[in-house]
Amino acid sequence: MPISKDKKKEVFDKVASAANEAKSLVFVKFGNLPVSEISAMRKDLRSKGISYYVAKKTIAKKALNAKGFTGTLPELPGEIALAWSEDLTAPAREIYAFQKKTDKKVSIVGGIFDGAFKDQAEMLSIALIPSLDVLRGQFVNIINSPLQGLVIALKAIADKQQA
Repeated sequence: MPISKDKKKEVFDKVASAANEAKSLVFVKFGNLPVSEISAMRKDLRSKGISYYVAKKTIAKKALNAKGFTGTLPELPGEIALAWSEDLTAPAREIYAFQKKTDKKVSIVGGIFDGAFKDQAEMLSIALIPSLDVLRGQFVNIINSPLQGLVIALKAIADKQQA
């Protein structure tokens, strides 16, 4: 069923706004997913500060191409939604988590990262980057490891001298 010009303008504006405010944007194919699972996914994404919007592909393509991103817009098969956030890696990471949960009924088909269009493979590699909190924890562990080894060695020397 065709949509009205007002609705098309609304969709165009929503996609353009998402492209402006987002640090990264993921194109999501969600074809064979029941409404209950989509609703649960939207709720979970919203709780993590990620916006999710289903848009007509032709209108979305026009809005995204008008923004002047570098690279080539990837092929967008089937029904497409956009997921975006202020966090650079969160949309890709969370959609990837749902992709694993739903046996690929939801999948990443591309996106926009750092002002450039990215294909599926590039967005999947971005999705595998841990969150900032996890990276900080890993960094602290790396710093702590030599110190911990030194403390263990000093304790062993102290125990040997006492015996």
